[in-house]
Amino acid sequence: MNNKNHSPLRWVPSAYFAMGMPFVILNMVCVLMFKGLGIEDSQIALWTSVIMFPWTIKFLWSPFLEMFKTKKFFVVATQMISGAGFGVVALALHLPDFFAVSIAILAVIAVSGATHDIALDGLYMAELPPQTQAKYIGWQGAFYNLAKLLATGVLVYAAGVLIDHYKAAGATAEEAALPAWTIIMLACGGILALLSLYHAKALPSGGAAAIHARTAGDTRRELWAVIKDFFTKRHIWTYILFIIFYRLGEGFVMKIVPLFLKADRAAGGLGLSEQQIGLYYGTFGAAAFVLGSILAGYYISRLGLRRALFSLVCIFNLPFLIYTYFAWTQPESTLLIGAGIVVEYFGYGFGFVGLTLFMMQQVAPGRHQMAHYAFASGIMNLSVMMTGAVSGFLSDATGYKWFFVIVMAAVIPVFAMTRFLPFTYPDKAPDSGESDTGGGR
Repeated sequence: MNNKNHSPLRWVPSAYFAMGMPFVILNMVCVLMFKGLGIEDSQIALWTSVIMFPWTIKFLWSPFLEMFKTKKFFVVATQMISGAGFGVVALALHLPDFFAVSIAILAVIAVSGATHDIALDGLYMAELPPQTQAKYIGWQGAFYNLAKLLATGVLVYAAGVLIDHYKAAGATAEEAALPAWTIIMLACGGILALLSLYHAKALPSGGAAAIHARTAGDTRRELWAVIKDFFTKRHIWTYILFIIFYRLGEGFVMKIVPLFLKADRAAGGLGLSEQQIGLYYGTFGAAAFVLGSILAGYYISRLGLRRALFSLVCIFNLPFLIYTYFAWTQPESTLLIGAGIVVEYFGYGFGFVGLTLFMMQQVAPGRHQMAHYAFASGIMNLSVMMTGAVSGFLSDATGYKWFFVIVMAAVIPVFAMTRFLPFTYPDKAPDSGESDTGGGR
């Protein structure tokens, strides 16, 4: 299916970079944008969490994408739609009710971005044989995280530079934030629009719609069968609880940490500028995430997932203690703050691999493996979305100090569950490279 005109290196890196852009901008960059424009923390955390819901339920419309056009069509179209959407957000920021209008537009971008994920993953699996898929899986992760580095690092840093420029011209901080973030949103839109034009030529088709076209009713019945099969898997309710608890702490802190870093010291924050957040939280942090992910793979391959899982849970959740310390002591050393952020991102990258492999090896196996992995991922994202939605209200009610203490209490259940978590499928033997195919469904 692949040919010299569609070498994976021509499209895999750029396409997965485009996949990461909308998710990171909506989930992280817009948090700082709305903070700079004077929106309350509780509203920012709530609505920037709610608009991420399409990534949780994207499996619901994935069967319908098989019935129309090509996978390439949906990838290119959604990149263009998302790019245009960010351009409209840039204009909406100047309206009186800019927050409500912007959130509505960002919700459309979220649906477009989630659809892009379905189509691109489908194109990747359809176009590349299994050995080639394995060869380029590292490029996927590297360029997806490069999008995070660009968005939370370079773009946030650029926003800070522009804000300082307008403040030097006599504008207040909030007045300076408006033109600065307008430019950044236009830049986001332009990047995705250019990528869509490039991919219109560079992408392979990924195959046409199914030859044996099915009716919408047939697709709905098949979807119901997939869902029913998922909820009758062995140990599934224990696994669902484990998936939810694994990322519970992360879901609480994801929205609040950048707000805490930017908040004035008088309000209990650390008073960092956009430039500092962009440098520490986006650039060095993203690099630490990639490093942690790579090292975790070697660590698990040596020990096996069952033996490594408890330590992975520790490495994933214990770095949140850093923000508890920061909230209570409010250190002024930017070196200490930057080091703490790097440690947290390294732990996130290292520990997140454990949950990913657990879902692949213990939750997904069976007749509907791809769909059930998407289902497990949706539950995981739902956990993050729900905790993120209430995190702002909790932070406002308790203050940053006690908020992070509560977060540390919330991660206790996952430590307890890991000690007795059943494995449906025997863990891969680290030494032999073989695995027993027995076990439950």
